[in-house]
Amino acid sequence: MAKIVFYVSYDIDPNKRNEYLDSIKEYKTLISGAGLSKYTLLEEKGKANKFREIFEFESEDAFDQFDDAGDERISILNRKLESLKIAKSTKSRTLVEVEI
Repeated sequence: MAKIVFYVSYDIDPNKRNEYLDSIKEYKTLISGAGLSKYTLLEEKGKANKFREIFEFESEDAFDQFDDAGDERISILNRKLESLKIAKSTKSRTLVEVEI
């Protein structure tokens, strides 16, 4: 089974950075162990408040199940995190491991 990597990048309102970091910390705690093998938050070097979240899954099934988790607290945090982002700055990609 091929590994799946999903990433999303975006800019955060500089005035809301601390609120963002507090919220993302709680989000990370809530999603750990939900079929996710690894979660990483990165900030682009030299570009403050430009973040990338990387989600790694062992299989497409694990990715699909995570996407459909439906936890209410996670949904609330997702809405809050969306409100802290700069409009139209979000980009995402889903990558599938090529087995060679």
